[in-house]
Amino acid sequence: MKRGKKSSDAGEPVTNPDTRTGSSEADAVKPSLSSMKSMGLLLAVLMVASVMFSLSVVLRDPPSDDVVESVAASRVLQLRFYQANESDGGLSKKKDHLVPGFDKESCLSRYEASLYRKESPFKQSSYLESRFNRYQDLHRRCGPFTTFYSSTFDKLKLGDRSDGGTSGCSYVIWLHSDGELGSRMLSLASAFLYALLTNRVLLVEQGAEMADLFCEPFPCTSWFLPSEFPLNEQQSLLRHLVLDSSDQQKLESQALFNETPWLIMRADGYFVPSLFSISSFEQELEKLFPVKETVFYFLGQRLFHPTNVVWGLITRYYHAYLARADKRIGIHIEVSDASNDQFQRLVEQILACGVRHELLPEVDKERHLPSSQVISRKSKAVFISSSSSPGYFESIRDVYWENPTVTGEILSVHRPSRKEYQKTQRNMESRREWTEIYLLSCSDVLMVTSPWSSLVEVAHGLGGLKPWVLNGTDHDSFCTRARSMEPCSQTPRSHGCKH
Repeated sequence: MKRGKKSSDAGEPVTNPDTRTGSSEADAVKPSLSSMKSMGLLLAVLMVASVMFSLSVVLRDPPSDDVVESVAASRVLQLRFYQANESDGGLSKKKDHLVPGFDKESCLSRYEASLYRKESPFKQSSYLESRFNRYQDLHRRCGPFTTFYSSTFDKLKLGDRSDGGTSGCSYVIWLHSDGELGSRMLSLASAFLYALLTNRVLLVEQGAEMADLFCEPFPCTSWFLPSEFPLNEQQSLLRHLVLDSSDQQKLESQALFNETPWLIMRADGYFVPSLFSISSFEQELEKLFPVKETVFYFLGQRLFHPTNVVWGLITRYYHAYLARADKRIGIHIEVSDASNDQFQRLVEQILACGVRHELLPEVDKERHLPSSQVISRKSKAVFISSSSSPGYFESIRDVYWENPTVTGEILSVHRPSRKEYQKTQRNMESRREWTEIYLLSCSDVLMVTSPWSSLVEVAHGLGGLKPWVLNGTDHDSFCTRARSMEPCSQTPRSHGCKH
């Protein structure tokens, strides 16, 4: 066998082509790095020139005030919602921070109401807070369908007058009337305060619309009277109490009321002033309300939370027409049919009152365009609630549409539609009334033609507002400010309820 001949280069080392060319490529890299440095220097020069050019443009033509104010307003709004979420423990994200017994989604207004009103200067006393908590414990223990309620109810059915010494539960049953929603709310708040003072549990006759308008105010229980309760039966253990705002003598008969665990109350209007006149309640009321004009304000915050259906009506209107304004002015007009002269005089008085007290801006009827010397770029939104002719709204709106304001302020005027108002179902009519009350309570200032409307009383009581009331005369001031935010449609009493 012949052996193959060795290759002539078999013994020579294999040369790596990269190794052979290494020195020449390194030489080639040097000019490339030099070029990159030059390009980097050129780019830096261009960037500096660009910045200098932009700066010169900004200094020559700064952003308009509108842009600055818009950005500032946006930041304030974001901060407001952030602070609200912080203050309620991030309720929108964490349900474990909710008050026990309540679910945020079932009553959004309970957690979002603070976003629609300015912060109140009034602070709830620690004693009132403790009494509210004690009442809630009592209501949970004695409320509908609890063991103690069933025991007391069974004795009622049997006509058993014995105390038994076990439950310690007694009740005040509030019957709704067919009056205005505002009157019913004033009456219900009064009944709750009476229950608080006498250690009774408040039960509310549900009626056709109460559950449609108001969320349950107390956790882990209900304030609605069970439908099986024999309201229409003649029962010796049921004691009836019919009140108006001045029935102090009936309320003073506490010894008679203490004999029965069931007190049925029908009241029309706000009878809290009468409670302040009862000597046995005086000391307790002073501890509950050191600032006496805050009674309805704090009671209303506890009791009256709009249901989600009503809250939707409120918030959609607010965001559509009122939210963007720097200031919100509520005006409620309630007058009987007036002649043309009376109509025009009232419109002029509303405008004069607003301008005199700097609630509304003055208009310049000599100009068609705003003055170049703009004093203020702020905006105001006017919300007009009226059961009277829509002509009042149209007249006030047209004044600010047809004429510029002296200061340059922008003012918009709004009124809820009342189309087919009287033809709607009663529950929808009440929803709209509750919506108007709540929107008025969200005003920064409130102007009214008369203080004797229950709608107005609830609105300024809930909002903690002292309304401006038209004088009804040609007096120089045109209107005066109420001295109290407490509902005061009755004879003024000693707890600060004065106009």
